[in-house]
Amino acid sequence: MNIKILSRSANLYSTNALVQAAIKRRHNVQVIDPLSCDIIIEKENPEIYYRGKKLEHVDAVIPRIGSSITFYGTAVVRQFEMMNVFTTVQSQALVQSRDKLRSLQILSKAGLGLPKTVFTNYSKDVSEVISHVGGAPLIIKLLEGTQGLGVVLAETKTAAESVLEAFNGLQARVIVQEYIKEAKGADVRALVVDGQVVGAMKRQGKEGEFRSNIHRGGSASIITLTDEEEKAAIKAVKALKLGVAGVDMLQSKRGPLILEVNSSPGLEGIQTATGKDIAKTIIRYIEKNIETK
Repeated sequence: MNIKILSRSANLYSTNALVQAAIKRRHNVQVIDPLSCDIIIEKENPEIYYRGKKLEHVDAVIPRIGSSITFYGTAVVRQFEMMNVFTTVQSQALVQSRDKLRSLQILSKAGLGLPKTVFTNYSKDVSEVISHVGGAPLIIKLLEGTQGLGVVLAETKTAAESVLEAFNGLQARVIVQEYIKEAKGADVRALVVDGQVVGAMKRQGKEGEFRSNIHRGGSASIITLTDEEEKAAIKAVKALKLGVAGVDMLQSKRGPLILEVNSSPGLEGIQTATGKDIAKTIIRYIEKNIETK
């Protein structure tokens, strides 16, 4: 097969892992920067040129689209779809998962557990917003934040009011969520491929840090999901119509609570924690879908 990986750099761990997995499975694989693609739109003849060369005979693409290039990256994925190329993450699903508010609304409708969340149009009554999530401590998140950036823990009502007023003054869109004390600064990441959990890890924030992201200095260890957690992860990915995704959950007294569904999950942490070759599983997922075409 001829596989293209849409990534800004071939040196990134996840991108390189996918390249090596594809080579081991005897496929032709190329990393292409989506920002260097030109999209040609013509009646019944969609084309993509990469650095001046027309891309032809592509069987599948693996989008590794960073949040900062979501708009153009999604357009490239959509163009491949128009060319009848299989993609591990469909363009519309990618857009939905990147919109924190929209994805939470979809997950809520699907009946999944979520931390209580409030979103307002720069409400001046910040006290009421705080009361809606049960008061402080609480979490405030920028809608555009990634990898733990733009996430604030407000431990008191006064601190929460100050942060919300500051964000409102900057016209920065935020959501406010209840703080799940029993999670103790840890969350669970489940990697789902083709409707199955293929790996799971527990991420623990470093001492004094409530964010568990590995990029923020957190640690990861292998974990066996409960039946409820596994079902929640699979249901969340299905609701957002993703072929490959990472589901972040909090363990709470009322069961698993979905924090986020990541359409471009990093592979380094979970492959290291579990010892599993997740990249190989993704390549086999492609093979399965190409064979049944």
